Amino acid sequence: MTPVPSGTSTINKIKPRTDCRRILVTGGAGFVGSHLCDFLVARGDYVLCMDNFFTGGKENIEHLIGRPNFELIRHDVTEPIRLEVDHVYHLACPASPVHYKWNPIMTAKTSFLGTLNMLGLAKRCKGRFLLTSTSEVYGDPLQHPQEEEYWGNVNPIGERSCYDEGKRIAETLTMDYFREHGMEVRIVRIFNTYGPRMALDDGRVVSNFVAQALQGRPLTVYGNGQQTRSFQYISDLIVGMVSVMEGDEIGPFNVGNPNEFTMLELASLVKEVVNPNAVIEFRDNTSDDPNKRKPDISKIYKSLGWEPKVVLRDGLAHMVKDFKRRLQVE
Repeated sequence: MTPVPSGTSTINKIKPRTDCRRILVTGGAGFVGSHLCDFLVARGDYVLCMDNFFTGGKENIEHLIGRPNFELIRHDVTEPIRLEVDHVYHLACPASPVHYKWNPIMTAKTSFLGTLNMLGLAKRCKGRFLLTSTSEVYGDPLQHPQEEEYWGNVNPIGERSCYDEGKRIAETLTMDYFREHGMEVRIVRIFNTYGPRMALDDGRVVSNFVAQALQGRPLTVYGNGQQTRSFQYISDLIVGMVSVMEGDEIGPFNVGNPNEFTMLELASLVKEVVNPNAVIEFRDNTSDDPNKRKPDISKIYKSLGWEPKVVLRDGLAHMVKDFKRRLQVE
């Protein structure tokens, strides 16, 4: 029998891990990312929150700093990074027109290079990767409601294409890593989401209307106000994303609320809930603004049993409390 050298052990080595799952959330200090971090930390996962703070804010996750299973990393996903993780939720990207149009080249780079880097990280770690794509991949849709098999109607050279086409190439990369490397990947297409911690200046219609109503300013409706959107509350989205990550199917899955509202209907509801004295002001519409947007969620419902629970009126009431505090209005 060969003698065991002094100072060595016959015990089999195991890969060093924390006792709980290590999860990376890119864009973790943003609106959606911070709520996802809340959910995962509360569940007991070890969460690495990565953000470059271009649109995210430290105030969104400051209540988590100091928790033993939470770590904050300031980093831009367009640059590679080496971490050891089990799951990657890839959310990093400006998501409102105001922000992604401000620097469209950076937006496109974030979707392409950022997704490439995070896929590479997950591949090296043999981890599972979830891409948060968007309903904007459908563009100004010619199919209504939109189901996942619809390929979309996107202007590749318009003002919004840095985001729309950026997310489409991110989906392409994700599927190529699945086909080429056999990676475990998931894709969700997020429809309009609202709730506490939305950026006050992000230009999206729900936050615009709520802030305007609270401050006694006119509710600005673009175009004729007959454009439609479907609004889901943030808690519904988080449950949907986690369900997809932990399910057995790649997707893509639409994650949204199929209850459809015109912009005028939304403005009227915000007036009713927030400020009955608010007035509506019409302005010229922006370019490439989709006329209709409504998710077909039958795929995720049949596969995972997910459907939204929070109705718009109730969600707005929760959002108003947060906006009042941050806007410092009564």
